Amino acid sequence: MPPVSHRLDARARQLLRSLVHQYIAHGEPVGSRTLARQSGLDVSAATIRNIMADLEELGLVAAPHTSAGRIPTSHGYRVFIDSLIELPAPDPGLLRQLAGQLPQGQGTAGLLAGVTELLSSMSQSVGVITVPKRAAFAFRHIEFVPIDGQRVLVVLVFMDHEVQNRIIQTRRPYSPDELEQTANYLNRHYAGRTWPEIRAALLAELKATRSELERTLSAAIELSEQAMPEAGEDMLVAGQTRLMGNPDLADLERLRGLFDAFAAKRELLGLLERCARAQGLRVFIGEESGLAPLGDCAVVTAPYAVNGRVLGVLGVIGPTRMAYEQVIPMVQATAELVGLALKDATPAP
Repeated sequence: MPPVSHRLDARARQLLRSLVHQYIAHGEPVGSRTLARQSGLDVSAATIRNIMADLEELGLVAAPHTSAGRIPTSHGYRVFIDSLIELPAPDPGLLRQLAGQLPQGQGTAGLLAGVTELLSSMSQSVGVITVPKRAAFAFRHIEFVPIDGQRVLVVLVFMDHEVQNRIIQTRRPYSPDELEQTANYLNRHYAGRTWPEIRAALLAELKATRSELERTLSAAIELSEQAMPEAGEDMLVAGQTRLMGNPDLADLERLRGLFDAFAAKRELLGLLERCARAQGLRVFIGEESGLAPLGDCAVVTAPYAVNGRVLGVLGVIGPTRMAYEQVIPMVQATAELVGLALKDATPAP
C-alpha cells in the first residue's frame, strides 16, 4: 500500500497543510469555516467537511470531544513534515543573528552551554547538545610537574583553550629532568594532534627506533596514556522550566516523567547518539522517539561536524505543536555554526 501522503489529492494536502498551520499558530481545534477562509481553496464548507472526514479516517486529524474542529495527530504532523512543509530558503540574516549571540572566547564548554541556552530561548522549548569527547580535540601544550614519589601533575592545554589538570600515578618515579624532556618532546613533535593520534604515532616510533630516544619515547607513552583527557559532561540541557507553562504539556504526571528523563539523561543521550550515527536533520514526533516520557513531544536534531567528522548532536525538544518551519532552519543553522566554531580545535582525520 502506498504511503498515506501519496493517497492524498491536492485539495486534501492543502487542507491538511492549512490545518497544521492554524493549529500551530493558535492552539485551538480548526473548524471547516476557518479552513474555508484560510486554505485558499474555492470549495464549499460541506466539501471541506467531507475531506476532513477522509483525513480523520486516515488517522491524520482528530476531533477532540469538546469541539467540532480538528487537530493534527502525530501521524498528521509526520505527513506534514515529510511532504507538506515549506521551509524557507537559507537565510544569511539568521546565520548572522545566531553567530552574534554565540559566546566568544569562553572555550568549548562555554560555547556549548551558550548554544544550548540559545536553542532554548529561540524555540521557547528545551535545548540539548551532546558534548564531544576530549579525545577529538587537538592539544596545544602539556606540562608534567613532579609532586612526590610516583605522582605527577599533568597540565594539558587544548587548541580550543580548555585546560585540564590531572594528578596521575606513574609506574616508576620520574626525575624533573625526565618529565621536562618528555613534555618538550610531545610539545615539539605532537602539538596540534589528538591523543589517539599521538599514542599511535609514539608506539610506531618506539617500534622503529633503537636509539637514545627509546627511554624518552617509553616515558612519553606512559605519561600520555595516563594524561588522556577524562570524560566530562556527556550532554547539556537547558530551558526545562519553559515547558512548565506550556498548555500542551499541562498533565503533571507526564511533565514529571519528562523532567525525570532530562535529569537522568541516559535514555535521552541514547536517542541523540542514534541521531549522530544517522545522516542529517532528524525530527521525531511523539512516540517515534521510542521514549515514553517524550510521547507528547517533538524532537528536532541536527549533527554538528568538523571536516566531515560528526562531533555531536544538538537540537530542540518541545510540544508537538511546534513551529517546525522556524525551528528546523534554526537547528540546522546552529549546527553549522558550532561546526565552524570548533574547526580550528579539531584537526582533520
